[in-house]
Amino acid sequence: MKVLVLYNYPPPPGGLATQGDLLYRGLLEMGIDAHAVNFESPQEKEWYYRWFKPDVVVGVGYWGHTPHLVLHPQRYGVLPVPWLVADGYIANYHEVLNALPLILVTSNWVKEIYVRDGINGDKIEVLPVGCDTDAFIPYSKDDPKILAAREALGVSPDQLMILTVGGDAASKGAQAVMQALAIIDTKAPDWKYVCKVWPQPRTKLQNLADLEMATQLGIEKNVTYATNTSSRNFMPYLIGACDIYAAPSRLEGFGMPQVEAGACGKPVIGIKAMGMLDTLIHGETAFLANVAQKIVVNQVTLGDEAGFEDKHRVAFKYPRTVDYRASVHDIANYLMDLMTDKPLREKMGKAARERVVENFDYRVVAKRFVHIMNEKLGIK
Repeated sequence: MKVLVLYNYPPPPGGLATQGDLLYRGLLEMGIDAHAVNFESPQEKEWYYRWFKPDVVVGVGYWGHTPHLVLHPQRYGVLPVPWLVADGYIANYHEVLNALPLILVTSNWVKEIYVRDGINGDKIEVLPVGCDTDAFIPYSKDDPKILAAREALGVSPDQLMILTVGGDAASKGAQAVMQALAIIDTKAPDWKYVCKVWPQPRTKLQNLADLEMATQLGIEKNVTYATNTSSRNFMPYLIGACDIYAAPSRLEGFGMPQVEAGACGKPVIGIKAMGMLDTLIHGETAFLANVAQKIVVNQVTLGDEAGFEDKHRVAFKYPRTVDYRASVHDIANYLMDLMTDKPLREKMGKAARERVVENFDYRVVAKRFVHIMNEKLGIK
């Protein structure tokens, strides 16, 4: 089997790039003849098509990347298999996607979204995102790298550290977590809430709004926003420094940081919806807050990124749920349970580690990918 993997290569720290890179690594370690190339590099992709002659081109992205992941390889007679996430609504490229023999998606929820929006479910297979369980491991609280990470974040040794990681924090549910922390603040042990966000122009206003909320709630002294650029090398220690990972996300097609937190032996607070129904087990590896609100829209405005002209408006025959909000009171109760019960944190963290190693290790995912290629496409 010869596989060309399309993603943001060489990989920056983002989720989609990591998703592709871990599959690539797993295939190489299995002895599969594989190469990686940037999905937006037409000349280099064509170069690989001509001399490598891959059996399959697997491309990581979302439906809006169809021109890069599907149409470009098809132009040169190469078989594309996109490995897709969802952003709440599949607005375009239905005919192209439905003509494919196989589409990979990251969770059962993502599959439901594609099927809801008109993609043939018989052609969709779920392939979860891999996790590097050799890097994301449980660390001792006394490990110098863990101590250094907590100190750099302004977390004292006797404080409980709650962590959320994302491109921005609000989309990962940080506002609900802050509201929950405000409810339990006077009853809970001493705590610090750290939001690690990616420095980018689009999130500056959101970060300010989040910090303003923290001030209004009266917890601003216990909330830290870390906006530095950081590599994947730092992430295991950042997660390892926390006591609880909290991310009841508004939109989550898989939840890579939640899985990485589990690999580090950390209990997770999520939401009982979307990709987290695949990755987390309520009461065993995580606490999943109930859905308090669904954000429903009747229309969306799209543009060039979706293959339309600028300000193209799409009206829905039936309203679509595009966002979720977790129950603040559920989060508050689960935080209180975990913050006041160290054995519970340790028990759930141990169970989470075992589940990730068994189901989401990147080598397990690579083997599953090869099995799907054999079974569905007859590629050996």
